[in-house]
Amino acid sequence: MVSQGSPTSLLEALSSDFLACKICLEQLHTPKTLPCLHTYCQDCLAQLAEGSHVRCPECRETVPVPPAGVAAFKTNFFVNGLLDLVKARACGDLRAGKPACALCPLVGGTSAGGPATARCLDCADDLCQACADGHRCTRQTHTHRVVDLVGYRAGWYDEEARERQAAQCPQHPGEALRFLCQPCSQLLCRECRLDPHLDHPCLPLAEAVRARRPGLEELLAGVDSNLAELEATRVVEKEALARLREQAARVGTQVEEAAEGVLRALLAQKQEVLGQLRAHVEAAEEAARERLARLEDREQVARAAAAFARRVLNLGREAEILSLEGAITQRLQQLQGCPWTPGLAPCLLPQLELHPGFLDKNCHLLRLSFEEQQTEKDGGKDGAATQGGAETWNQGEVGAKPEGQSGVQPPCRDGSPTLKEDKAQSPQEDTGALLESGGRSNKKKKFKGRCKSITREPRAALEPNLDSSGLLPRPIFYCSFPTRMPGDKRSPRITGLCPFGPREILVADEQNKALKRFSLNGDYKGLVPVPDGCSPCSVASLQSAVAFSAGARLYLISPSGEVQWRRALSLGQASHAVTVLPGGDRVAVSVAGHVEVYNMEGSLATRFIPGGKASRGQRALVFLTASPQGNFVGSDWQQNSVVVCDGLGQVIGEYKGPGLHGCQPGSLSVDKNGYIFLTIREVNKVVILDPKGSLLGDFLTAFHGLEKPRVTTMVDGRYLVVSLSNGTIHVFRVRSPDS
Repeated sequence: MVSQGSPTSLLEALSSDFLACKICLEQLHTPKTLPCLHTYCQDCLAQLAEGSHVRCPECRETVPVPPAGVAAFKTNFFVNGLLDLVKARACGDLRAGKPACALCPLVGGTSAGGPATARCLDCADDLCQACADGHRCTRQTHTHRVVDLVGYRAGWYDEEARERQAAQCPQHPGEALRFLCQPCSQLLCRECRLDPHLDHPCLPLAEAVRARRPGLEELLAGVDSNLAELEATRVVEKEALARLREQAARVGTQVEEAAEGVLRALLAQKQEVLGQLRAHVEAAEEAARERLARLEDREQVARAAAAFARRVLNLGREAEILSLEGAITQRLQQLQGCPWTPGLAPCLLPQLELHPGFLDKNCHLLRLSFEEQQTEKDGGKDGAATQGGAETWNQGEVGAKPEGQSGVQPPCRDGSPTLKEDKAQSPQEDTGALLESGGRSNKKKKFKGRCKSITREPRAALEPNLDSSGLLPRPIFYCSFPTRMPGDKRSPRITGLCPFGPREILVADEQNKALKRFSLNGDYKGLVPVPDGCSPCSVASLQSAVAFSAGARLYLISPSGEVQWRRALSLGQASHAVTVLPGGDRVAVSVAGHVEVYNMEGSLATRFIPGGKASRGQRALVFLTASPQGNFVGSDWQQNSVVVCDGLGQVIGEYKGPGLHGCQPGSLSVDKNGYIFLTIREVNKVVILDPKGSLLGDFLTAFHGLEKPRVTTMVDGRYLVVSLSNGTIHVFRVRSPDS
């Protein structure tokens, strides 16, 4: 007897879907097995068959249908036996009432038997207690296994029932399959054995299984070996795929880092070449202005002398002419003997050369070359040298190009470039052309180099909007560098800049939730830690702390990231501008149209509305800065103006004129002399205003490499730092008029 404590029965060991048809999803009925060993209902296969073949729904293998139809497929007696167990266990509900005895109607002649309490595993019949006792005592059934019906229903005897279960012959109901016909490889009952297979050698099922089991086990062992190889191959493939993904991620990171390095080098070279171009143009224009001044002086002297001599000859009397003849002759001879083109130096025309094949570690893609233009007179003297090759100047790398190659002249007086003409001017046009072009003619010599001999500081000499009187600050390009670091997950979005220590700047990268330190030369110095979850917006550096706004809060932290205090701000403003006051011991923040000033301990020192209470609700200072003189300068998006007020909120000046181009004013910076530098992002400009807010002119434009400038700051009162929307930072030295 099977132990009642058996934890798992045969049916529990089988999955619940093993006896379900994968086509109709119901319990298998007349199960038929395909050559691929997948079993389905006979009726389901008949519906699935397409002519003379059927495709297995699971492995998609196409199987030919026998001529007799799907009924000729092998019957799965294994599944049939399991189904018989399932049906026998499910027959009757013990909670609703006991099942009836199967023998009582045969013995007593009654239509219904007594309640069954036992089951014969050999006969597969439910028996009452009396029939069960008699079943054990008869000669024919005393060897049958009669078990308790409750235990049978609970699955205690599943294994024993399977051992005694006999497969039924499909042609002769009630007859069990007992033999295997060897020539036909067909299972037979006693009736089948006596009729068509009488002369065929047949074996009992147990003997036939013993004879054929070794072969099946050998085949199964071969398949198990193949499965082990497949499993090992699958593991190898998964490991290879994991290595591929890991290596791809590593190479992707290397590509990103290499590309960022090349881009940084290329941007730096771009700014270097633009600086060389500006330096060259500035030096050439200054030299040309000096030559023009000398030429104008000599022209004025010559014209005055010629006019006097012509007036004496036309209006003077004979005695008067003769009395002045000596002086006039001496002066005219002196003028004729003087050189008309004193100190004319060759003018080098800039040319851009692209070398895409030289993307080495120095990334020399861009390079400037220069062409020399000489006057017609000098060209005649030096014609042989010009035809033989290019004259060499101290310009770094020097090379020659074929004579006659066209180039681009420097801009005209209105700043627009002109195409160079190859035809020579006539001698009569020499003097006029010389004055028009500042001493340049169309004869040329080719030069290459990187302007290493030019030591003048560059300035925007080609910018037409700058004040030409020299009374305003001028920009001199210093350097350029990107702010995206290898650890950044997103492209930088710079929302705040401020000086930080000697020749350092602090960058608020809102997108990457970081405060980054850079030297003024672009060297990365690390991070200032911020509290978790904070996205710094505006930032200012105090004596020994850093103040920044994030969301609707103002933070003061130490350089090591320790929070000293935080203050809640009004929710009526999307972003809050922060600036430090002169002295570095107080911080000001714009809050819903007014300005709040806090000391180092976090106490509110003062609070005012620019313009007084009459302006309440009419101001929205999105950008705010403080001048060295102690005044506040703000970009008012409500009034679309730049407002300047003192420490008490009294408005000193306000600008809302056409110089804003109809755009909202952007970031603000103030130099040591009080000049205000205003960013206008939409037109790629930084304009300059006087300390009272009056517009003076353009300071930086797209000519200086500005592309969607975002925020600015002033370092040491003489370096203007400008951040662009792509995360790049440009640094310009502000050259004062008195320097």
